Amino acid sequence: MAISKGEFIEIEYTGSLEDGTVFDTTSAKVAKESGLGERNLHNPVVCVGEAQLLPGLDKELEGKELNKEYSVTLEPEAAFGKRDVKKIKIIPSSTFKQHDMKPQQGLRINVDGEEGLVTRVAGGRVIVNFNHPLSGRKIIYTFTITRKVEDAKEKIASFLAWSLRIPADKLPVTVEADTAKVTLPGKIPDQILDLFAKKIEELTNVKVTFDVDPNAPKSEHVHDENCTHE
Repeated sequence: MAISKGEFIEIEYTGSLEDGTVFDTTSAKVAKESGLGERNLHNPVVCVGEAQLLPGLDKELEGKELNKEYSVTLEPEAAFGKRDVKKIKIIPSSTFKQHDMKPQQGLRINVDGEEGLVTRVAGGRVIVNFNHPLSGRKIIYTFTITRKVEDAKEKIASFLAWSLRIPADKLPVTVEADTAKVTLPGKIPDQILDLFAKKIEELTNVKVTFDVDPNAPKSEHVHDENCTHE
């Protein structure tokens, strides 16, 4: 049966450049053979159409069959974007000194959640490229949808794990009929939880409530992708 938008799937994939250089994979074997080092990798569970993968790859999942290998070439617009000269910025070296940093070519920095690469240091000016390292490049993904996820508990845990950027096993989920309870490792603003609850119900037809692990440190706060505070 073909995969549809809104379904949860487990996927195995490898991303490479046109010259064959592998830059992304879910396979520990491929990672080791490609010089990416030994890693504890696994096939992720994603929801089709929810932008949990690159736009072009996400779109390609619709209509595909289980356990068949596919290959797709993504243009820059459907991958890491075109190179944008507006993302190459000049930052005063004094700004780095204020943060006890010494700017040098090749240094990666994070400014307001945006990652950049220092490409040149000249006098009192530092040139930083905020384009993704693979922007402007065509990339190739081979992928196999290994299974369709039907279990509500796994769907909820995987969705929240992706949204909160924490392991699914750190998010205990209990499901009874059409309701679920999720125990969080830290506090999240109520307005964010409301958004999560609505989205999860839309995707799984399960109503979710949240509480916080009573053993979690009082100062611990979980940051989701929408957080704007420290």
